[in-house]
Amino acid sequence: MDRVPNSRRLYTEDEYLALERESQERHEYLDGLIYAVGESPYDCATANVALASQYHSTICTNLTIEIGSQLKGRPCQLWTKGSRVLSGPISESHYSAKGLDLFPDLVVVCGEPQLLDEHSDVLVNPRVIIEVLSPTTEAFDRGEKFLHYRTHLDSLTDYLVVDQRAPRIEHFERQANSQWVIAATATELSETVEVSSIGCTLRLGEVYDRIAFLAPTDEAEGSLDS
Repeated sequence: MDRVPNSRRLYTEDEYLALERESQERHEYLDGLIYAVGESPYDCATANVALASQYHSTICTNLTIEIGSQLKGRPCQLWTKGSRVLSGPISESHYSAKGLDLFPDLVVVCGEPQLLDEHSDVLVNPRVIIEVLSPTTEAFDRGEKFLHYRTHLDSLTDYLVVDQRAPRIEHFERQANSQWVIAATATELSETVEVSSIGCTLRLGEVYDRIAFLAPTDEAEGSLDS
């Protein structure tokens, strides 16, 4: 299922933020359109919703424990899902035809958090962003979302994508010349991924603790989503 905006009307970022701050549900903003963000845009005809939600939550919890425990007493802190991140050019009116406000699964911010305005609910200086992939969001997470992040977030040094259908973590890292490279791809539970910018090590065995991966025949019957 594709990501579907809740309206074809174009909104300025100020209009989006005003609506979002009054809403009981979370929404993402991309190029003037507002997208509903539930647990995910499930394809209810095929997705195993309960199992998918469980997997996503378990992996995010494991990542929170792994990273959070390693950052204790240090100048970086971990923010979990619910932290809105701005990625796009900022004008005086906060409007941009290429604006993007998203809710990453996990964000690491180092030093003093820089926030968009007095509402203090939009972060503009993340150091590390981590997304747990799903079939319906994978292309967006790898493509347009990552493009906005690496183009407009000068503070961002690392972007990690974590699969929930099989043990797989990909780590993208910004180089001194501002070019991005794949620093690591880990696919075995015995492997680790080093995120040197924050001095953290992700052990796949811990990230995927309590996850029972589906066999190929099971995956064909019902895809996972988050």
